[in-house]
Amino acid sequence: MKNWMAMAATAVLLWGCGAARNTVTVRETPIRTSLDLVGTDQDRVMVSVDPGAFPEGPVRFLIPKTVPGTYSTDNYGRYVEGLQAVDYKGKPLEVRRENPNQWVVSDGANLDRITYWVNDSYDAEQGGEEAPFSPAGTNIKAPDHFMLNLHGFVGYFEDLEELPYELVIRAPGALKAATSLQGTRGEDGSYIYRAGRYFDIIDNPIQFTPSAPEYFQVGDITVGLSVYSPNGQYTAADFRPSMQRMMEAQKAFLGDIDGTRTYNILLYLSTMEEDDAMGFGALEHHTSTVVVLPEQLPLPQLEETMIDVVSHEFFHIVTPLNVHSEEVQYFDYNDPKMSAHLWMYEGTTEYFANLFQIRQGLIEEADFYARIMGKIQNAMAYNDALSFIEMSRNVLDPAYEPQYANVYEKGALINMALDIILREQSGGSMGVLGLMKALSAKYDQDTPFKDEALIDEIVAMTYPEVRTFFDTHVIGDTPIDYQRFFAKVGLVMGDREVESGYFIKDLQSQMPFIDVDPSDTDRIFVREGIDLNSFLTGLGAQGGDEIKEINGTEITLQGMQMIVGQSFSWTPDTEVRMVVERDGERITLEGLAGSPTVKEFRLGPDPDASPQAIALREAWLKG
Repeated sequence: MKNWMAMAATAVLLWGCGAARNTVTVRETPIRTSLDLVGTDQDRVMVSVDPGAFPEGPVRFLIPKTVPGTYSTDNYGRYVEGLQAVDYKGKPLEVRRENPNQWVVSDGANLDRITYWVNDSYDAEQGGEEAPFSPAGTNIKAPDHFMLNLHGFVGYFEDLEELPYELVIRAPGALKAATSLQGTRGEDGSYIYRAGRYFDIIDNPIQFTPSAPEYFQVGDITVGLSVYSPNGQYTAADFRPSMQRMMEAQKAFLGDIDGTRTYNILLYLSTMEEDDAMGFGALEHHTSTVVVLPEQLPLPQLEETMIDVVSHEFFHIVTPLNVHSEEVQYFDYNDPKMSAHLWMYEGTTEYFANLFQIRQGLIEEADFYARIMGKIQNAMAYNDALSFIEMSRNVLDPAYEPQYANVYEKGALINMALDIILREQSGGSMGVLGLMKALSAKYDQDTPFKDEALIDEIVAMTYPEVRTFFDTHVIGDTPIDYQRFFAKVGLVMGDREVESGYFIKDLQSQMPFIDVDPSDTDRIFVREGIDLNSFLTGLGAQGGDEIKEINGTEITLQGMQMIVGQSFSWTPDTEVRMVVERDGERITLEGLAGSPTVKEFRLGPDPDASPQAIALREAWLKG
């Protein structure tokens, strides 16, 4: 996941509990699930599940609490209404809801089917209740658009996650489906998809839009690009050239690391209105990604952001979609055990998403250095004296969850430092990409590593200095002295003024100038301990100010999201009136929006660097 995340199987069922009935039967009947996108009601979709035969006794049906790649507790079952179970004569069976995500049907032997309504999460994002991150969420906008992250619609039966699935979707005839899930069309026009197990269902989101996807080839990979633009501002054809250029560069960067023959990019452009998505970024899957961005952005800015977020998600085909631990392989959707290695799953991926662009000539060295410094600045907002291993293992704990986003900042910087160590120790011949190739040769999507053994394996593949680095800065809690690593490659740090957004530095770095009180998400503050931009300082805002009102809009989380969206269309002459509370006193701040700038740390070549440092820099950046 990026903030702005197959083995066919049969299951063995033990029938009964007496000596006369303890035979073992191999079950091959798929779990048939139907979604009716035509007969929506009150912005809800009807889902019907035919599980096939069950043994006697109760049956537990579940909707995921957490899904791979999100690292958050989202409780998708809260969007389910009116769940009912009926027997083979159509009579209702007793159903008990155990918690937001689990139901128990008392009489499994007579269970014919389960039906329920599903609400979408996009509508709820600005309603006061914390909703899933938009790229992991769902949208029901009949008859124009459906975003089917299937973990929000399709459930599973306890201990039967390895059973095959058949998914039938009845959709409006004018809509076109985009997905990596393999399927056919029925005689009635319905979409029929088949999957080897439950994971294969939720690993393949589907977007239904009025326009057909654009397709292009990147080597032996067929890439599909589906775009929904509510106001018709953009089409898939607008993004195809930049996406094709980017993915060709990624393929060249990865070389012989081979992950997929199909990849689909599902882009949803939000109006940012009160009933629309507000979480911008993307979520990874083995062969696709869901991306959500604001429709108001001009095409060049959208393309730049798409390159950053989609490249990140595509690199997930290396890790964790290929190289991953047992915790990822055997993921428990309702009681997950988290891996210790977010430094790799998200950190390596984010590092590659930036490194490949300098390697393949998509950006200049100065741009790459600016991104690295942006990550150092962003990482300052988090606890730098926290073990990354400890944070990763406990990321679902409310005490650690606020530190998660540092995986995109310090996680990438950990990989940068590791890359420099490997290049230095190998005489320039090996870096993190070479390390991931070695791990990919040993592990794949069906062969996980043991979580506690990974670092020992990495050290055995590389050098003793790598052990020192991990023990000190990844397992340990000592902050990284980045200047020491920059000196190895002949770089020095300074500062300069650069353009910024009004409330965030830019969409690429997403460094915010405002923050939310974690104990009360409707309290919005100006951030302390950072350099504010000229817009805020020009108004007279100070770090710690609680923002109460902007241009007549009361500032809650929802109100601030709306103002941030509006700010994309502000001009330098836009008048801004901000009311803040400072030391218990309300203060009105007024002025023009202007053209904001902010101080940015600068990284660049050291004119006094040694030939050895320059050579190491070349090996690091050019490979």
